Amino acid sequence: MLKITGDTRIFAIFGDPIRQVKTPELLNRYFVEQGINGVLVPLQVSANNFDEAFNAARGIENLDGFIVTVPHKKRAFELCDQIIPESAHIGAINAIRRNQDGRFIGGMFDGLGFVQGLKKQGHQLSGKKVLLLGAGGAALAIAHALITEEIESLFIHNRTQAKADALKAQLAKHHESTRIEVGLPEVGAADIVINATSLGMREGDPLPLAENYLTPGVLAVEIIMRPEMTRFLSVAKQQGAHIHFGRYMLEEQVRLMADFMCAKDTWEGTCQLNRL
Repeated sequence: MLKITGDTRIFAIFGDPIRQVKTPELLNRYFVEQGINGVLVPLQVSANNFDEAFNAARGIENLDGFIVTVPHKKRAFELCDQIIPESAHIGAINAIRRNQDGRFIGGMFDGLGFVQGLKKQGHQLSGKKVLLLGAGGAALAIAHALITEEIESLFIHNRTQAKADALKAQLAKHHESTRIEVGLPEVGAADIVINATSLGMREGDPLPLAENYLTPGVLAVEIIMRPEMTRFLSVAKQQGAHIHFGRYMLEEQVRLMADFMCAKDTWEGTCQLNRL
């Protein structure tokens, strides 16, 4: 049972919108299971107010860390005092911890949580042809993680092609051996189709691509947590594709982000730790 006292360490998640997030219930359960006297609360913060909220967080001395979600991942990267080396080339973060000297240290766990979520459900990535929909902060982290799993090829499709081109260029700097293309492959060419856009979060959102790309046997992967059965997954299932829910990514992320914010992780060489 979660019991809040004057000694409870505070964590938050900043996002806009925020009501759809499942992180608080999962992370607070993790705190209880691990015997950590901490609580995470959701805070709705718009992009216009994010800088002010970020700087205000520095003055809350029992706020040991916070998570950032849409649309703050890239801006949070710019505002942090330091980024762990594993995330420095991504240009976006989703978790921040307070160092003992008050500095904010950022890290990105979208990609690692995504890959571990797939593996836990028995899906292999090596040698696969992947179609990634989206080119934002989450897509960027997922793309880096996918390539480290030795996929055969990565196709990036985004509503704004310039963003897809920029993502390809960034990936090419760090992953020269993987085939990376911008645009849609031929129908049926992809083994895995990933919706890394925000389309599906709101009722009435259009599909992120045409239905005929969700062919029988393809693995359709979602990163949206709520609703669990997005239109993308529903259509994929109707088309005979296999589906993979966004919660699998979140479940793995929760452990990674909690351990990072509580300084119980493997990134000890990057900064002085604030142990609870």
